[in-house]
Amino acid sequence: MAPVTTEQDYDRLEEVKQFDESKIGVKGLLDSGITTIPRFFHHPPENLPGPKPKNRPRLTVPVVDLSGDRSTVVEQIRQSASTIGFFQIVNHRIPVTVIDSAVGSMKEFFEQPNEYKMRFYHREAGKGAAYSTNFDLYQSKAASWRDTLQVRMSPVAPDWEAVPEMCREPLAEWDKAAVGLGEELMSILCDGLGIKSDKLKELSCLEGRVFASHYYPQCPQPELTVGLTSHTDPGVLTMVVQNEVGGLLQVKCGDDWADVEAVHGAIVVNIGDLLQMMSNDEYKSAQHRVLANHVEGARVSIAVFFNPSNRDKLYGPFPELISTTKPAVYREFKYEDYMRRFFTKELDGKTLTNFYKADNTKGA
Repeated sequence: MAPVTTEQDYDRLEEVKQFDESKIGVKGLLDSGITTIPRFFHHPPENLPGPKPKNRPRLTVPVVDLSGDRSTVVEQIRQSASTIGFFQIVNHRIPVTVIDSAVGSMKEFFEQPNEYKMRFYHREAGKGAAYSTNFDLYQSKAASWRDTLQVRMSPVAPDWEAVPEMCREPLAEWDKAAVGLGEELMSILCDGLGIKSDKLKELSCLEGRVFASHYYPQCPQPELTVGLTSHTDPGVLTMVVQNEVGGLLQVKCGDDWADVEAVHGAIVVNIGDLLQMMSNDEYKSAQHRVLANHVEGARVSIAVFFNPSNRDKLYGPFPELISTTKPAVYREFKYEDYMRRFFTKELDGKTLTNFYKADNTKGA
C-alpha cells in the first residue's frame, strides 16, 4: 500500500514522472487492483461536471441522414455547424464492418498485457505513432483517465512497424474510407458557406490526417476526474467513431451540456477552430468533453483529425466571406505557429481562436 502523503511532501511532478516511466497507462493502474486513483488525476471542483438539472429536457446533438436530398443535407449540416458545431451522420455509405474492425482492433490493443503495450509507449509524436497517457500530461494541472494511441496518417505515411500489428490493416482501411467521407463533408460545408465546393480540398485540408484512439476504462473514482477535459479541436474537421459505451461524450450548448449518443455505425462530426476562423465565425467550434467512465466496459473511440498539410501557408477568413458589413474577425497566421501554440499548452478551452482575433493586440 502506498504511503499517505501530506501537502508538504506531495511532489506532483515526481509522481507523474514515475507513472509515465512505468509505461502501464491507466489500464495498467486499473488492472493492478487500485480502488483509489492517484492524486495527480484529481481535478478541481470547477472542472468536474455538476449534478444534472432536474426537469430539464435532455439535450442531444442532431443526426443527419446523408442519403437525403443534397440541398436538404447541406442545409441540415450548415444549421448544425453554425449553431452547435456538432452532428452525427448516418447512411454515410461506409460499411459498419470497416468501423467495427477499426474500433475493435484498438480495443484489442489496449487490452493486451502491459509487456506488449510498453513497446509502443513513448511521447515522440515525430515517430508517427505513439501510445501514452495524456499528450499534455506534464503541462496539465490534472491528468485525465484515458490512454491514447496516436497515429499520423498523412501527408507522411505512418511507419507501420511503429503501429501495433493488430491495428495496421483495420486502420489503413478506415483511413481510406475516412478520406472519401471527409471530402464529401468538406464539399457540403463549403456549399453551406456559399463558396466553391472544393475550396477546403484545394487548401490541402484533407491531407494532414492524424488518428487518435482513446481508451476510457472504468474509473474507481469517476467523481474526482474526467476522461477528457473540456476543449475545442484545433484543426478543420474531426470525425469520430466509437463503440457503444455511451453517456460519456458531451458538447457545450449555451450553459448546458448535450449528450452525444453512441449510435452503432454512426459517425460523429465536429467543426475545428481552424474552420471556425476560415469561415469567419459562420461555423462554430464547440467545446466538448468526455466524462470519466463509471461502468465496467471501456469506451473506445477513434478520432480522425483533418488538418492542412501545407504548414507554411497563411490561413485566415476566406476572402469571399469578408465584406464591409462582415469584416474579418481573425487576422492571418501561419499554420505552423498555430499548431505550435496548441501543443505547448494544456488541453483547455478556446484560447487559440481568441489569440488570433483581429482586434487582439498581442503579437504573433
